[in-house]
Amino acid sequence: MRNVMTIEDSLALMRRHAAAWNAHDVQALLELLTDDCIYDAAAGSRPEGARHVGHAELEPAFRAIWAAFPDARWDDAEHFVDGEKGFSTWVFRGTRPDGIRVTVNGLDVLRFRDGLICHKDTYRKAVTA
Repeated sequence: MRNVMTIEDSLALMRRHAAAWNAHDVQALLELLTDDCIYDAAAGSRPEGARHVGHAELEPAFRAIWAAFPDARWDDAEHFVDGEKGFSTWVFRGTRPDGIRVTVNGLDVLRFRDGLICHKDTYRKAVTA
C-alpha cells in the first residue's frame, strides 16, 4: 500500500528539500529521495538534461553543483502541490570559482512516492550577455 501524503506533508518535504540544498547537505537530501529517484538536471546532452538515477548517481551529481558554485543558494523558494506533484520556484545565486556571479530564476517539478521525492526535474532560465 502506498503512503498517501497530505498537502501539508508534501509542503514540509519540499521545505526540507530546499533547506538541504542550501545547507549543501547531501546526506539530508538523499534521505528525502527514493532509492531509485530520478534527477533530470537543467542542462545536459539530452532533451531532459543530464539524467541521474539512484543515490549512487545522485550524490556525485549534487556535489558537482556545489563544486561549480561553492556558495550556491536557492533563495525566495515558493512551493506548490497538486496531488503527487510539487512545484518549487526559486532564485539561484552562486559564484563560480573564476569569480563570476550567477543569478537565475528556476523551477523544480517534483514527483512524490511513499512520502519521498521520486523524481526531480529542474528548469532554469539562461542568462545571456
